[in-house]
Amino acid sequence: MAVRSGFSTQTLSVLAALCSQPSRWRHGYELAKQTGLKSGTLYPILIRLADRGLVEACWQDEPQPGRPRRHLYRLTADGLAAAGEALAKVAEQATRPGAREVPAPRGVVPRVVP
Repeated sequence: MAVRSGFSTQTLSVLAALCSQPSRWRHGYELAKQTGLKSGTLYPILIRLADRGLVEACWQDEPQPGRPRRHLYRLTADGLAAAGEALAKVAEQATRPGAREVPAPRGVVPRVVP
């Protein structure tokens, strides 16, 4: 069920993880561990966020010996603003009188069902 921020709960989880260190490049495996999302969910989200200009992606310059290069991700300035706005909206909804809490994935403030 999507939260009324314009982003799904899973996307909010990815945005929250990226917001925790917005200027740091992060690889997908690290984001998957932090959010609890499977690769089949995480990577399409990252691709959509990149297509919208909210996340930038690049190839790792110097991979560890014996390992393939990884894609790295971080929020753009627009992405940081959109993520902050969406996460604040979710937090605001959670504090409304009469709102009940619904469990959300790791890294996201609880979402609300009015």
